[in-house]
Amino acid sequence: MPAPTARASDDTLVQSAVARLAERTAFPVAFGGLARGNAVHVNSISGERTRSLRGLVVHEHRGLGGQAMVESRPRLALDYRASRTITHDYDGAILGAGIVTLLAVPIVVGGRSRGMLYCGSRHAAPVGDAVARHAIAAADEIAGELRIRDEVERRLAAMPATELPGAALPPAAREEVRESYAELRSIAAGIDDPAVRERLARLEERWAALARNGSGPLDAPVAALSPRETDVLADAARGSTNAEIAAALGLKEATVKSYLQSAMGKLDATTRHAAVARARRAGLLP
Repeated sequence: MPAPTARASDDTLVQSAVARLAERTAFPVAFGGLARGNAVHVNSISGERTRSLRGLVVHEHRGLGGQAMVESRPRLALDYRASRTITHDYDGAILGAGIVTLLAVPIVVGGRSRGMLYCGSRHAAPVGDAVARHAIAAADEIAGELRIRDEVERRLAAMPATELPGAALPPAAREEVRESYAELRSIAAGIDDPAVRERLARLEERWAALARNGSGPLDAPVAALSPRETDVLADAARGSTNAEIAAALGLKEATVKSYLQSAMGKLDATTRHAAVARARRAGLLP
């Protein structure tokens, strides 16, 4: 199965990571980019003295980064010019930037390299644990965000383009919508990109409306729930325990309990089950 196509907004993830690497490591050059097809297109560079890295496209199996791509693991060249374990297709760019030592760390999603981060030094220098940890952590952060965005895109693509007004969903389908709604709330909690969050919110509204079709008129409006109260209540609606909700949303159990109590108070409910039922009748949950 081909890897998802890189989105324009994904490039900002690499730009931020390159900036952090430049701040947190002693390596004077950092650069990287995402894969389009079988090649990484470098779109972010920090610490360059020349323009030799501009427009660099690294293909699978070629150069240090291309080898790291196919192996899905970091590769290091302490003396890039003299290395005999890689091809030297990109010597013009790398040596032109004055780089002697080069570390390449792939951004791996689902077992496939989706991009590359590089740290370079202009003199032969060992790469300590601190540099490696920072580079690997930065690649992992990007990979995690790409996984979330891929899942959002998959769900958007699977969402029916039109709804059937007045047609009640079968019970099994309604429960599937509710399960997916709760999962999407959890996914949204980990997304920083405003554009993706907005698209996800629209998807949640459509799924909530789809689940409500044919279920009768809504109750009179109640006090609005906060986003976190909605997240917690949506997971509670699936029968999740406080511990499970805390793990899904990255919260403490005590915080989950506090959000539940607050939501129950707003919904004038004495139990979580009653709160879920009232939220559904008010159109706050599917």
